[in-house]
Amino acid sequence: MRHLLDIADLGADGIEEVLRLTDSFVEVSARDIPKVPTLRGKTVVSVFFEDSTRTRLSFDTAAKRLGADTMTFTAGSSSLKKGESIRDTVQTIEAMGVHALVVRHASSGVPAQIARWSTSVVINAGDGWHQHPTQALLDCYTIRQRLGSLDGRRVAIVGDIKHSRVARSDVTAFTLLGAEVTLVAPPTLLPPSLEGWPVSVSHHLDDVLGEVDVVYLLRMQRERMTEALVPSLREYTATFGLTTERADRAEAGGALIMHPGPMNRGVEIAAEVADRPNVAVVDQVRNGVPVRMAVLFLMLGSGSETFSSSSSSSSGDRAADGSDEPGDPEPVPVGAGSAVEEGR
Repeated sequence: MRHLLDIADLGADGIEEVLRLTDSFVEVSARDIPKVPTLRGKTVVSVFFEDSTRTRLSFDTAAKRLGADTMTFTAGSSSLKKGESIRDTVQTIEAMGVHALVVRHASSGVPAQIARWSTSVVINAGDGWHQHPTQALLDCYTIRQRLGSLDGRRVAIVGDIKHSRVARSDVTAFTLLGAEVTLVAPPTLLPPSLEGWPVSVSHHLDDVLGEVDVVYLLRMQRERMTEALVPSLREYTATFGLTTERADRAEAGGALIMHPGPMNRGVEIAAEVADRPNVAVVDQVRNGVPVRMAVLFLMLGSGSETFSSSSSSSSGDRAADGSDEPGDPEPVPVGAGSAVEEGR
């Protein structure tokens, strides 16, 4: 596998391989000098067209701990502001002699389009509503670390499913590893169609608390919303937020609480709840580094032969006008694999 664009590209065996290798890099990260020279001589570039803290710093730290050189591209201070296309920008970066591009973009399909232009390895660090494969990997690792396995576990993913690339990646990864997933959200925050999603749906958080092993809360992505999808944040919190009372019920049932960050304390999770022992948010961030070390090692290092050969993802076709810039596709159903539907 040349690129990592969609968590489905890995399959269950590939996910398990990443998780097994992550165990080794967790040990490396615990050393006084948490570095190994595995990727010495390689250059990894973070190409972020969208703001990020956790993912960008995590990939940068992971690359440095593997001995790679790193560079960071920031769209706001680049020649894109002068009218340069994404394609020309990528080719300019590659001309400097790089081996991997870690790409984040607000539009679905951009990393896949860059993969078609690029001679480097491309890793999707989040694209629109589509995919965030390394977030799914670190979430799987965190659940395995805390609960031992995903097989047979019941996971509730709560909140803004419609706009969430994390939800799409997690549903695929969790179900591939044997978990049962329930989406919990008001109808307005669900995708237009759930055909192909291997999930059940509930519109009431109180109905699933006490019956699940993991409560995975999603941020209300107001920056992606173009219409009023809930009456108010206060009403959303009253119905779908992890209040103190709901957190007590979840904790009594032994449920693990997760959130991809950044958290809106007081909206999807009560401020005082966020710091409880059964909340794994800090673990998720901590595990992001060794998980991404494992991905970089497998894509660039001597572990690359352990990935079975597979075709590149087909997402991110050219826009309808034939230009090089990808369009703004509709959300991609989990069951659709890596294909991106170009739409409105």
